[in-house]
Amino acid sequence: MTRIDATFARLRSQNRKGFVAYIMAGDPDVATTLELMRGMPAAGVDVIELGMPFTDPMADGPTIQSAGQRALAGGQTMDKTLQLVRDFRAGDAQTPIVLMGYYNPIYARGVPRFLAEAAAAGVDGLIVVDLPPEEDAELCLPAQAAGLNFIRLATPTTDAKRLPKVLENTSGFVYYVSVTGITGAAAAEAAEVGPEVARIKASTALPVIVGFGITTPEAAESIAGLADGCVVGSAIVKLIGEGKPVAEVLAKVASLAAGAHRA
Repeated sequence: MTRIDATFARLRSQNRKGFVAYIMAGDPDVATTLELMRGMPAAGVDVIELGMPFTDPMADGPTIQSAGQRALAGGQTMDKTLQLVRDFRAGDAQTPIVLMGYYNPIYARGVPRFLAEAAAAGVDGLIVVDLPPEEDAELCLPAQAAGLNFIRLATPTTDAKRLPKVLENTSGFVYYVSVTGITGAAAAEAAEVGPEVARIKASTALPVIVGFGITTPEAAESIAGLADGCVVGSAIVKLIGEGKPVAEVLAKVASLAAGAHRA
């Protein structure tokens, strides 16, 4: 059982929803990222998603694109991202960390090397948005053999024919993308999300976590109430991009987490 599995089992036993927070590694610098990560569990974050900066983030909107550009301009590398996880793990052995991003930086490093280093650093799962299920032998299956969950995205366009393939080798949780398009582009609508989450849950025992388009505690509460929890990224990353103090960013995170936990 991974930390992700254990976390959602605990939440289920407490009849609570989960809150997942996304930030970009190295945005605006390594020290700030680490301070934010260390403050997130106390702010109510159940799972940390750590973005791996990439030059061509096709699923991301301007807010997260800019975060990746800031991180890369500041010299962020895969070595530094993995070191962030190691440094966080030195003080926290419980909170799951998911690396989220694109395949190119992993491919460039070499899959066996990346997986060995990620597992040793204390990474618990991967979300790699540009690898379809047809390529599971490339990374998904080796990742699971290395003890990492491989978390797949389902979207409003994932129809009944496609869904079984998407779910086939998914583990940890299913990330349901609540809007058609890029991150930060539109608001999640509960009336549309509810039936889609129910459809996915009818096909899997995995937790279903909803992301994209959640920016307020009220939205976090309403969307988490339809699923097993929610993910917020752009609303947090926006504050980081504005140069807000870490304490202010974590206060926003705490308000969003409280909304999800009220559901």
